[in-house]
Amino acid sequence: MKTHHPKLKPPPRPLFSCGFFRYCTQSVISPTNPSPPVLPHSEPTPPPPPPPPQTHSESSSSSNTSQSFTQWRFSHTPNSLTDPYPETTKMHHQSPPPPPPPPPVVISDLQELFHVAELQLSTGLDSDRVKAIYMLQHSLVNPRATAEGGDLVSCPPAVMRGVLGCLRDKEVAKPATRVLLALCLGECNRHVAVEEGAVGKVVEALVDLDGGAVAERALAALELLCTVAEGAAELRSHALVGPMMVEVMRRMETTRGRENAIGILAVIFGGGDAMGFAPQEEVARVVMLAMQGACSARGRRKGAQLLKILQENERLDLTQEVG
Repeated sequence: MKTHHPKLKPPPRPLFSCGFFRYCTQSVISPTNPSPPVLPHSEPTPPPPPPPPQTHSESSSSSNTSQSFTQWRFSHTPNSLTDPYPETTKMHHQSPPPPPPPPPVVISDLQELFHVAELQLSTGLDSDRVKAIYMLQHSLVNPRATAEGGDLVSCPPAVMRGVLGCLRDKEVAKPATRVLLALCLGECNRHVAVEEGAVGKVVEALVDLDGGAVAERALAALELLCTVAEGAAELRSHALVGPMMVEVMRRMETTRGRENAIGILAVIFGGGDAMGFAPQEEVARVVMLAMQGACSARGRRKGAQLLKILQENERLDLTQEVG
């Protein structure tokens, strides 16, 4: 008779048979370890202190700062889709600043001044031309130069040609008009300027000038040139002088400039040579508007004289214009 021996159960296999996970079977959470290992005693770490409460003003300030920084970041970040080369485009769009004027050089002796200016203008270099114009400007406004030379020293034709050639150059037009006006204050220099064609060149330069101080000085020099008989005759024979003076009267901003323009128109219409070059009705209209607006007393006297000339010559019926 066979005796049946009870089968012995094999020992339970560990959960993980690999050596890498063997420690997991002996850990605290392992089901095969009946007694958890004793961990070393350690003091608990205190929690960090809570942050201080943030007030409403600090919160709004922080929000505004973050928003401002975000806006600044986007506004200063180039758009790579529309402009792949932002720095190159910026360099192309920025125009170089104008060069600063040379340091002032004052020569009180007019003979020496004109000699140095003639030498600088004869070189043909733009830098020497600019230096000569600014030297003439600073020297001619010097009271000592007028006292030592005055009308006894006339401007050489070469220097006058150089000054007239700068009237349409935007870089030196401002000092050039100052030099021309200072030279035309001397009667001997007016004849030199008229012989060098100053009347026509000033008229052509006025087309491009605005109604500011530069145009005012050019008109003052032109009115002085008209005191010479040859200058007045050349002004009347110029084809552009009538329409140009009407346009100058409209855009002129200064009272002295309006006064000079009215005086030039009086010279034009005071002669009987070239009355067909200027629109008389339009001239009378702009002159009366100037007299009614901001105009000096001398300008009103010149305007009244001009209107009287037109009326006496039966070129204009002022009663119809006023009405």
